[in-house]
Amino acid sequence: MATKKAGSAAKKTTKKSPAVSKPSTTTKVTTVKAVEAASPVRSSALKSSNRTFVASALIAEFVGTFILASAFIVTKGEPLYLGFVLIAVVLIVGTLSGAHVNPLLTVGAWVTRKMTTLRALGYIVAQVLGAALAFVMLSLFIGGAPAPDPNSQAAMMGQQPAAPELLKITALTDKTQWYVFFAELVGATIFAFAVASARRESVDRVAKAFTVGFGLFVSALLVGTAVAYATQTNVPSVVLNPAIALVVEAVNWSNINWMAVASHFVAPLIGGVLGFALLDVLYSAQGKKEA
Repeated sequence: MATKKAGSAAKKTTKKSPAVSKPSTTTKVTTVKAVEAASPVRSSALKSSNRTFVASALIAEFVGTFILASAFIVTKGEPLYLGFVLIAVVLIVGTLSGAHVNPLLTVGAWVTRKMTTLRALGYIVAQVLGAALAFVMLSLFIGGAPAPDPNSQAAMMGQQPAAPELLKITALTDKTQWYVFFAELVGATIFAFAVASARRESVDRVAKAFTVGFGLFVSALLVGTAVAYATQTNVPSVVLNPAIALVVEAVNWSNINWMAVASHFVAPLIGGVLGFALLDVLYSAQGKKEA
């Protein structure tokens, strides 16, 4: 009897319950753009912040170029003074705009794709306006100077008292124009190379400022002294800054000398591009060698 019950129990089969399928869950990934689109307040805040940053950079370029142009006119382009003034400018406005304060640096950075076209145009306009304001302000001070005294000792000795006047660049001649052209080209290349090197220094602001300032000092001293031998004058013939050259009458716009335009405007811009591009090529070659 027990055997039959055991046999019948063995014949029984257990039914397996069907597996319960788990509902598939999908995860929605929200991108940053979707968040910004869903939050118009945040998007508008970002745009406003970007506009504020650009405006601050343009004002910084305007102020920095004003200081540098004033120093150039007052010191008659003395390289050592300009170097220290540029160090101060980089420390003052460098964190706001990068302290280009020179169209040749802006064009060099733009051609090597380190800044956008609109920002580059804005920088150049701000630089020209800053240099123009420096010229206007110093002209007002010169205009307020007293007239030469005809009873002075110099007048009594038959010498005509000299009235104060602002710095004017030495006019180019057929013998000196090519010297000035190549001097502007070489000096701008050296200066832009130094600035491009300083841009890679992201830790020490003081080291960056001194690299930029002494880069201007070295380039202006070398090419300025070389041109002085050819022109035989103490008045500077090399500016290394198209914005400043525009206000110190490097070109007589009533009777345009196109060689002067090429020397003081085209050559520095070409040199700025060459300086930035040369450093990029050297760093690229070094990276390939290490790899």
